[in-house]
Amino acid sequence: MSVAQAPAGQRSLSFTRMIDLSTGIEHEAVHEPWPPSIKRIRHDVEGVEFMERTFGARPDQLTVSGGLGPAFEEVTAITHCGTHVDAPWHYGPTSEGRPAKTIEDCPLEWFFSDGVVLDLRAKQPGERIEVEDLELALAHIDYELAPLDIVMLMTGRDRFLGDRAYFEQPGMTRESTLWLTAQGIRVIGIDAYGFDRRFEDMADEFRRTGDATGLWEAHFAGLEQEYCQIEKLVNLDQIPRPTGFKVACFPIKVQRASAGWCRAVAFV
Repeated sequence: MSVAQAPAGQRSLSFTRMIDLSTGIEHEAVHEPWPPSIKRIRHDVEGVEFMERTFGARPDQLTVSGGLGPAFEEVTAITHCGTHVDAPWHYGPTSEGRPAKTIEDCPLEWFFSDGVVLDLRAKQPGERIEVEDLELALAHIDYELAPLDIVMLMTGRDRFLGDRAYFEQPGMTRESTLWLTAQGIRVIGIDAYGFDRRFEDMADEFRRTGDATGLWEAHFAGLEQEYCQIEKLVNLDQIPRPTGFKVACFPIKVQRASAGWCRAVAFV
C-alpha cells in the first residue's frame, strides 16, 4: 500500500500497517481530570428542527432523508483532553529566552518523523523515569537517537483507560527530559495521562520537603529547551518493533493554544 503516488524518480512512502496510537474524546470520561461533555444533535429531533429553521422544510417534505435531519455534536473540552500535543506555551510564556510557541506555531516537521518506542514498563507508579532508564532502554534495542526522532515512552498505563487506576503512573524528570531534547528530540510521547508523575505524588513530596523544584519538573524543562509532549498515547505495545517505522501526530490548530488534539498514527 502506498500513502501517495510518488512523482517519477522519487521513492514512495510505503507501509503494510497503520496503528492507531490515540484515544478519543469521551463524554464524562473517568480517566480525565476535567471530563469533557458531548451534547448530541439527533437526526430525528434537533436535526429535524435545524432543517425547518434553516430551510423552512417540514419533516414530511424531507423525502430524500426519510424525514430526518443531520446529526451534530457539541463538545465542551479542554485542549488537553484525549490524545493531544502540548506546545511550549503550556510550560510558560517563554522558552529558551524567547516567546514560547503556541500549538499553531510548532513546525510541521516535528510531527512526522521516525518513531522510537522505549519500553519502560518496569517503572512503577510514582517512580521517576531517569536518564539511566532511557539509556538502558536504548541499549536494549541497540539504537542511537537522531534529531527529530519521535520518542514514545511505553509505561503500559493505557491498559487502565476508563479506570481511576489510569492515574497511577511513573513520570519523567527535568534531567531525563533535557537529556532527550539535547539530542535534537522535539516530540516526546507517553502512554499515560501526564508526562510528570501524578499530581498527588508530586504534592505529597512537596508537603514533606518544602522543595518545589520537583513540581511538574519535566514540563518546566520546556522553559529551558522547547519541545512538545504527546500525552495519552495508546497501543504502543502493538507496534511490532521499537524502531524502523514512521509516526504522524499533527496537532489541531487552536488559536494561541497551549495544546491541540491529535490523531497519532504509526506507519509500519
